Amino acid sequence: MLTWSLEPYELPLRFTWKISRNASDAKTNLIVSVRDSEGGPVGWGEAAPNVRYGEVPAELALNFNQMIVNGLAKVKSLAELDEFLNANAPAHALRFAIESAYVHREALRTGRSVAQVLGLSAPAAAVPTAFTLPIMEPGAVAAFVREQRMERFKLLKIKVNQESGFDLLRELNRLLPGRPLIIDGNEAWHDADSLLRFLEQAATLPALSVRALEQPLPAACADHYRYLRSRVPYPLFADESVTDAADFGDIAQQFHGVNMKLMKAGGYLNGVRLLRQTQSHGLQTMLGCMVETTLGIWSALQVSSLAQICDLDGMLVVRDEPFGLVTEADGLLRPQTEVPALALLTEPR
Repeated sequence: MLTWSLEPYELPLRFTWKISRNASDAKTNLIVSVRDSEGGPVGWGEAAPNVRYGEVPAELALNFNQMIVNGLAKVKSLAELDEFLNANAPAHALRFAIESAYVHREALRTGRSVAQVLGLSAPAAAVPTAFTLPIMEPGAVAAFVREQRMERFKLLKIKVNQESGFDLLRELNRLLPGRPLIIDGNEAWHDADSLLRFLEQAATLPALSVRALEQPLPAACADHYRYLRSRVPYPLFADESVTDAADFGDIAQQFHGVNMKLMKAGGYLNGVRLLRQTQSHGLQTMLGCMVETTLGIWSALQVSSLAQICDLDGMLVVRDEPFGLVTEADGLLRPQTEVPALALLTEPR
């Protein structure tokens, strides 16, 4: 029998995290642990609930309790866990926390790395990440760039909306001209023509270098994306259009790449499957994250060998990050080599 626990973790942020649909100054993530009832190694996983997918911490906690009632403690293998999770259909972020905790325990128990358990190449010792400028008043950009030392990152992401997106882009480009950017709309535009007008305006900026244009329209606007794919001047990446499943034949007609996040994929196993499907359809791969501690970012780095772009700066948004499992210097993330081992946070069940 297994012993599982879940603990909410309050995470004040270093700055207001504002995207096109919401803003926050703190997040509540959930930390899951699992071990054998008789003792032995403990596996840890993190859930970062996202309101875009109807996830809130209290409901995920109730979801977790129901899975305990339904027999989560009785699973005896990763295949059994996968079958159990398929049958019980927890929220995607919670599913990832549970599955990753189990995988981490399995790695510790068998003396393997997480990448070996998943059948992947080991992550690089140092992985470059993008760093994100959230939506703010354009006049605040210069101070933010200076305070966050954004010049150390070789790739930047900028969150935009229709109202101030161009002004933010112009200011960031003025401060760091020629720096490759990911422009992330988080579904802020609602039709292809208005987006194309924004891109025409952006094209007037000197030395602008755009690596990717990420999910500018809602996921439901598939026809608009099909129209845009051959007309946008930059690689068009899906985010919200690919969660835990997708028709990749259709996605390949809408986008040039996919941003896979383990929190929305619902686990390592499905995340790896999505990345491989992305590759098999000739699409570029991006590995993203939510606002997470280094536990979640360490986990994401375990599948980074499958990604062409890593956007894993969620831990850098957290003030007083609690675990220290990944360090960052000069825009490079360095995960500890050992599988995470944390102090027990709560009484197990």
